Amino acid sequence: MKKAYRLRKGRVSLTNHYYIVTMVSHNRNKLFTKLNMNRCLIKHMRELEREQRIKSIAFVIMPDHLHWQFQILSNNTLSNIVRLFKGRTAASFYQFEVYRLWQKGYYDHLIRNEEDLIASARYIIANPLRAKLIANVADYPYWDCVYV
Repeated sequence: MKKAYRLRKGRVSLTNHYYIVTMVSHNRNKLFTKLNMNRCLIKHMRELEREQRIKSIAFVIMPDHLHWQFQILSNNTLSNIVRLFKGRTAASFYQFEVYRLWQKGYYDHLIRNEEDLIASARYIIANPLRAKLIANVADYPYWDCVYV
């Protein structure tokens, strides 16, 4: 618990800035392996974009976690975006009889410049390669990136 507190203490949320957020499934259960469940996650990401809260740049849904890069728009905060996303997806996953979807907290990284933005997006979408889930990024179905 002490470590989680230290992460929150220094967290900043800046409108119009880019962030990478990593959210982990409860107990690292491999919940995100089925098309219908992953479509549900993507639907809620797109919903936040339609509401003009964020602009999604890149994401990859791994079997037990999610990496998501986005820009915070208007008067939203990082914690509010994550809270909305986790709450909406958790409620939606009840239909799949999943009653504890997310681990508490999340990891975030503020993107400092355009080079970091592009390099981070590439790093995110290459995650399944590093995890040896696939041999080619094009073979993995649960990712998207505005640069590709």
